[in-house]
Amino acid sequence: MNDTPFDNRVTQMTGTRYPIIQAPMGWIARAQLASAVSNSGGMGIIETSSGELDNIKAEVAKMRTLTDRPFGMNVALSYVKGSNIIEFVIEQGIKFVTTSSGSPKVCTADFQAAGIKVFHVVPTLEMALKAIDSGVDGLVVEGGEGGGFKNPNPVSTMVLLPLIRSRVDVPIIAAGGMVDGASMAAAFALGAEGVQMGTRMLSCAESPVHDNWKRAVINAAETDTVFLNQESRPALRALRTQRTAALAPLGKFNVMENMMDLQSLYFGGDMEAAIPLSGQVCGRIDSIKSAQEIVEETVSGFREIMRDLAGQYAT
Repeated sequence: MNDTPFDNRVTQMTGTRYPIIQAPMGWIARAQLASAVSNSGGMGIIETSSGELDNIKAEVAKMRTLTDRPFGMNVALSYVKGSNIIEFVIEQGIKFVTTSSGSPKVCTADFQAAGIKVFHVVPTLEMALKAIDSGVDGLVVEGGEGGGFKNPNPVSTMVLLPLIRSRVDVPIIAAGGMVDGASMAAAFALGAEGVQMGTRMLSCAESPVHDNWKRAVINAAETDTVFLNQESRPALRALRTQRTAALAPLGKFNVMENMMDLQSLYFGGDMEAAIPLSGQVCGRIDSIKSAQEIVEETVSGFREIMRDLAGQYAT
């Protein structure tokens, strides 16, 4: 039954019905999208990577009016230096945080003292082990096929997830390629207890991005992303456009110069104004659906696949 909540370490820590997390996409992961995901039984996340901390604080207040379900925040550590965002998160009574773009050592103990569970985003085994040494409660294991800012040496979820699971005991949320019940079932088979969706949620009905971007995702093939800036940091995966195709041969370039006109891309629909971050899973997305449809279809698909596999192969 779709209404039956999951009971594993991720749902116990998040307080959600389902272990489906919405990725903390800069400028996108705000109240409009996050509340829709939380109201669907997943975990909506408010971003901080945009650095617009006053606006982000307003978005957290807005969340209180849009949902009574649990929601979390991402603390993008390198983007919030010198701010009071850690204290702000604690004051809000939020119980689940993901950290990224830096060492979780700077905030894990403070968050945990306030009763907040901390999951750190990791793209390699080495970074996973360092996060464990910092005392985090769990990991978001992010494969290189995912969209957004990446490690310059990407490792696919199929390789990275079971490798990290073999070395750690904490709960893992799988990211990169997560889009439906089949990918969720595969992630669980490899050792995850939850999944994080980025591109799928970017292209959902409640996402605030312009329809041009959503349609570009829907029309994209699995080969229609490019991996950029691999000889520097941050590397990133994005949809292929005229701009990104021209950048692709460059091993190193100024990422920020190519992200200066984000508003025109994100909300104005000019696909050449900046770099449209998206994962390879765009090739598996063929329609715009509501967050509720995505969550419910993922859960029902996951359970159907698990039943079928058990019936066919379990002895």
